[in-house]
Amino acid sequence: MEITGLPTPVFCGVDWAEDHHDIALVDAGGQQLAKVRISDNAAGFAQLMALLAEHGDDEDTPIPVAIETSRGLLVACLRATGRPVFAINPLAVARYRDRHSVARKKSDAVDAAALANILRTDMAAHRPLPTDSELVQAIAVLARAQQDAVWARGQAHNKLRSQLREFYPSILDAFASHKHGLCSREACSILAAAPTPTSAAKLTRRRLQSLLRQAGRIRGIQAEAERLHEVFKRDYLHQLPQVEAALGHQTSALLRQLNTACDNAEQLEEAATQAFEEHPDAPVIRSFPGLAALTGARVLAEIGDDRTRFANAGSLKAYAGSAPVTRASGKSCKVMSRKVKNQRLAAVGYVWAFVSLTRSPGARAHYDRRRAAGDRHVAAQRNLFNRFMGMLFHCLQNGHTYDEAIAFPQPSTSHTSAAA
Repeated sequence: MEITGLPTPVFCGVDWAEDHHDIALVDAGGQQLAKVRISDNAAGFAQLMALLAEHGDDEDTPIPVAIETSRGLLVACLRATGRPVFAINPLAVARYRDRHSVARKKSDAVDAAALANILRTDMAAHRPLPTDSELVQAIAVLARAQQDAVWARGQAHNKLRSQLREFYPSILDAFASHKHGLCSREACSILAAAPTPTSAAKLTRRRLQSLLRQAGRIRGIQAEAERLHEVFKRDYLHQLPQVEAALGHQTSALLRQLNTACDNAEQLEEAATQAFEEHPDAPVIRSFPGLAALTGARVLAEIGDDRTRFANAGSLKAYAGSAPVTRASGKSCKVMSRKVKNQRLAAVGYVWAFVSLTRSPGARAHYDRRRAAGDRHVAAQRNLFNRFMGMLFHCLQNGHTYDEAIAFPQPSTSHTSAAA
């Protein structure tokens, strides 16, 4: 990126903190033009805008800003002004700081100047934050929050299950074969009514039928109640009565945490999918095999809708972590999986690739070829995800939906005969 139209380009560095921010402005020769500390409020932001305007900032030639984070109100307001904002990794800032001083001195003002000098010397090596639309930024908030809620639900489930293994094996046996296990509405309903094995053994068949109805079960209530009654009446080891009662109180607390996490995940999923369906890129993303509304929202949340964000498909693949990394030195050459990547996009990528195996014959054939060539399951899935990312880049750039015949073309009969 080049700054044109200014006799002397100016670069801004911001060292952010919780209640204040240090600002530094430098010119093309490295001369520091300004150094100021502003407060983290509207008055401080207005002071920053006035400082930038004083040094030549305007709508046509905005002064680029470097900061060590991509989040927060300050970054959001800077992006809203339309100026290029560069989020620089703090480790990179530390390396740049060492270039200017061997004494290893550090201060907020020094870091702000280092950030400004990063743009002055190496702005072409860094990319500004994408100019995503307001809708896609909202989708990113909802999709990431929903993913966090799913992870929280998994943690709450594991804590509850670990607790029940210590004193309540009957409830684990009762829902061992259930699709959702302890997260099912039936299990939560029974645990709320009977938080200890002793109380579960006292549940009558009629009471169990009532609890199943409260959980939303419609069919097979009598048979399920009979099965649960038989499981709870079996002979199990027990803790001492007072210890069991105490564990029951703890179980009730863990159950409330699990219920809250389940509700959060469901509500955020509804909000994320609803926002995703409103985005113009939704039909293109949902056309890919293995992507539904929620997984599509997660993909869109991470790649955004700024078409200039990725220079080519290779850049998107590297960002997703699907493209491998080559390390070559002398006679040594290794091809390794990429560790530095967007972890959320990589996570949904494995789900995408796995589900596509049953939705796309071409994807299944590609996966089988990779396995036959010696790839392990994860490597074959990552290779399939890598191919999908290239297709997605092309489709979004050109406004095309997924076409199985183009994505995985079948060899012609004449070509097959000639090869034979």
